[in-house]
Amino acid sequence: MNKITKTAFSLALACSASVAFACDYPAVPKVLPDGTTANKEEMLVGVKVIATYQEKMAEYLSCIEASEIVATQALADDDEQGKKQRKSMFDKKYNAAVDEQTRTVEEFNAEIRAYKSRSSN
Repeated sequence: MNKITKTAFSLALACSASVAFACDYPAVPKVLPDGTTANKEEMLVGVKVIATYQEKMAEYLSCIEASEIVATQALADDDEQGKKQRKSMFDKKYNAAVDEQTRTVEEFNAEIRAYKSRSSN
């Protein structure tokens, strides 16, 4: 098989793998309670919203991992440069999702601390 045919075949497999694994990126919760003004019930709703977001993010991360495994297996004949580039792209995508999740949870934790500070006075 010549290089052009291999490349076309690899692209077709990669595209079909990504369609097979339609990983839905979870939206960051738009509204979380303000710890300086929220009551207990509003804070508890916020905890549930964050927990749901974290569950959806875990599902997304598992999905992109599975998709990457399938794509990597399908492209096993790819050259080393292609493999390194694909790995780098996956790592960036995965790490960006983890960073966003961490940032969102940390923001809510700050609201929890503000709520606890206000309610302990």
